[in-house]
Amino acid sequence: MNNGNDAVNKSNGKKKIGKGRLFVRTFFISILVFSALAMLGLVLALNFARPPTVSGEISPPDVAYYPAEADEGDRNIGNGVFVPEGFTVSDRKDEFYTFLVFGIDGFANTDTIIVASYDGVNGEAHMVSVPRDSLVNVKRNVKKINAAYGAGTLNGGGREGGVSQLKRELKTIIGFAPDYYIIVNLNAFIRIVDAVGGVEIDVPMDMYYDDPDQDLHISISKGYKTLYGRDALHFARYRTGGSRSRTISDYERIENQHAVVKAVLEKILKPANILKIPEFIDIFNENVYTDIKAEDMLWFANEFKSVKSSDVLHSHVLPTLETVRYTYSYEILDEEGILELVNATINPYKKDIVAKDVDIITEVK
Repeated sequence: MNNGNDAVNKSNGKKKIGKGRLFVRTFFISILVFSALAMLGLVLALNFARPPTVSGEISPPDVAYYPAEADEGDRNIGNGVFVPEGFTVSDRKDEFYTFLVFGIDGFANTDTIIVASYDGVNGEAHMVSVPRDSLVNVKRNVKKINAAYGAGTLNGGGREGGVSQLKRELKTIIGFAPDYYIIVNLNAFIRIVDAVGGVEIDVPMDMYYDDPDQDLHISISKGYKTLYGRDALHFARYRTGGSRSRTISDYERIENQHAVVKAVLEKILKPANILKIPEFIDIFNENVYTDIKAEDMLWFANEFKSVKSSDVLHSHVLPTLETVRYTYSYEILDEEGILELVNATINPYKKDIVAKDVDIITEVK
């Protein structure tokens, strides 16, 4: 089983896509979700909380409206069900839960897609980042997985339609649809860092970068200092500064991200921050949308207090074969590598997910 940021890949030239880029998005969403849950766990008496029961639902929720493409067959992507054919709730592992975690910008664009799992028996969590350009077998013109949520929200589908569509399309890639969803507006990270009074970071170099098109302006000088929300975000995102400061490698950027992770966790879990629980709850309520019930949230909060170490929290990237260019660029998924990764990390069933349970294509149809 792989640790850290490993992806289960063969060594025969198969491609690992954007590990550093995907890690930064994974970091922001996971730190927000796990920290918010951990903070809840600090102040609640959780002895009465019990492990959630998974319903074993086989069909997506009944959404009244779907995009026009759905009439041509996309509504039935993944056979229109959420579990592999022949699998039942009795095949589920004990206290094993899966989550669809994704970030959105101010519109309906999916900035990040992560499938996470939590094994309550062994106390381990895994996060698998799904490349946004992953090719999926759909009828719409843009056949990328990151277009699924937006397509599902059209024509009145709203958030429920978007989540349902994304779950169905994910099932074609990983063989099952996650139990719960968590949608995060990344503005929450900035607000959390500000709420704890900033984080202390030893900035290893001057970081300057300007991109007016993204309204992104990074200006952080070298040295030990307190970084507040937006600068902490910029520190973790920084990669290149053109002529004003040097470009860093993905490995250096991951080290910077780890430094922010550690600093945020140390700050947010200090007893003094108990007084800021109402503010954290406001941030969570305003920027996080989830179908996890309140009583189940309590159990997860208590469990996730210990899920902050690389020994029990593992991150991976869905393996791909190559990047191809048609009208759009697509990442061609590695079916063999995906099945190996899924079964080793996030599969909630006692039986393996196999090739017949997925619908991975290698060219645009």
